[in-house]
Amino acid sequence: MSLSITSSVSSRSAARGLVPLCAAVGAYLFYLSAGEILLRDSDTMWQIRVGQWILEHGAMPTSDVFSFTRFGEPWISSSWLSQVAYALVYGGDWAGPVILSSMAIGATVAIFLHLLSPYFDPARAILIAALALLLSTIHFFARPHVLALPVLLAFIGGLLAAADRRTSPSWWLLPLMTLWANLHGGFVLGLALIGPIGLEAVWNGEPGRRRQLVVRWGLFGLAALAASCLTPYGWTSLLGATKILSLGKLLTLIGEWKPADFSKPSFFEATLLGLIGLICYRRLTLSVPRILLLLGLIWMALSHVRNIEVFAFIAPLVLAKPIAEQWGTASATAARFGETRAFPVVTILAAIAMVIGAWVTTAMFVAQHQFKFLPMFSPVAAVDVLQQHKAQRVFSTAPFGGYMVSRDMKVFVDGRAELYGEKFVLDYYDALDARDVGQLLGLLDKYRIDATLLSSDSPAGNALDHLKGWKRLYKDDIAVIHVRSDETKVGAAPAAERSN
Repeated sequence: MSLSITSSVSSRSAARGLVPLCAAVGAYLFYLSAGEILLRDSDTMWQIRVGQWILEHGAMPTSDVFSFTRFGEPWISSSWLSQVAYALVYGGDWAGPVILSSMAIGATVAIFLHLLSPYFDPARAILIAALALLLSTIHFFARPHVLALPVLLAFIGGLLAAADRRTSPSWWLLPLMTLWANLHGGFVLGLALIGPIGLEAVWNGEPGRRRQLVVRWGLFGLAALAASCLTPYGWTSLLGATKILSLGKLLTLIGEWKPADFSKPSFFEATLLGLIGLICYRRLTLSVPRILLLLGLIWMALSHVRNIEVFAFIAPLVLAKPIAEQWGTASATAARFGETRAFPVVTILAAIAMVIGAWVTTAMFVAQHQFKFLPMFSPVAAVDVLQQHKAQRVFSTAPFGGYMVSRDMKVFVDGRAELYGEKFVLDYYDALDARDVGQLLGLLDKYRIDATLLSSDSPAGNALDHLKGWKRLYKDDIAVIHVRSDETKVGAAPAAERSN
């Protein structure tokens, strides 16, 4: 009888231990199979080029080397480690970046389920993870923030776990902060949340231990700040990471920094309303610090759509303990912790089998599938014409900037808005709209532009078709090129135009 019970408990424990790994492998394979959804942002291209530059020169960039409008001006790469990682796996095709990004998403799922496991059974935890992935996929690209996402979750999850235990955070979280600070500038969020989450621990702590908790959380915050400065740039990496927030009006024009739009139905809107309705219906009671945390996460997601993924993965951790205690899952959780924590051989073998299976599947899929970047961001033929024409100062749209950097062309503008500044980029947008033709021509003259590379339906491109001093050199379904009509460059390629 006892042998039968022990065997049953061990089997359940082994199965639960495999749930995060199974879900992680499933998420990895899904995003691998749909790899093109990770290749729909041209910033990926210049991120990889920065990583290649670092490897080639064995140094960190401290000034711009990729544009002719800001060449030589101060600029640091707050995501240098992610850029190097992408550059190392990029072998001339996009399989490496897709695999690396998919692995990061899989790791995020595994960590998320591990953090939820004390409060929810596997079925509910997987459902919450699926909802978080659906909310976040809009911002999943082969870019540094995806590589930093599992570190973000582990660090903030560790802070919340300490608050749930009413203790101070583990000092082992500090290396995570250092890693995060080298992977992506979003580490400032982790620093900003130490105070509010620490307040939760102090709020619910025993009166006699509150002063001690304040001191320990304060010391941890100072240590985390110091750990975030352990980068090649030192404390300036903190300033560089926050520079994007000073762009003012420009943030309302950049896609991922725009506020959430509820003018038409969206999954985020439905999720947010559903969460509010569920909390009201089940009468969930939250402490004041948790209310502030939840409201802060909602405000971040409403302010900038790129923060929806932070809300999707962190809000469930903020709500997990109160839900477990007030909605009746706390007893099941306690029973789970009473089970054996043995890690039987069968679990290890199953884990190894899943990893090997994922690796074999990856090798077979990559051998038969070529990952391609969205053509709308890769004006291959047009850039060929520009290089044949020996154009040096090209006015182009920002989405083309990443591809031009990858082709070793100095660009007018790319995705590094913090480098170019608010006024420059706003002037650039006004020129693209071509509402004031004089302003467009003034900008082209100011920067001594000898050619333009614009999307085929760009208002500026249409305007240049009718402006004296400019002529169309090339057009296809993706891009259109105009050059000055009085150019007399030697070796200029003949005009090549394909009508739509």
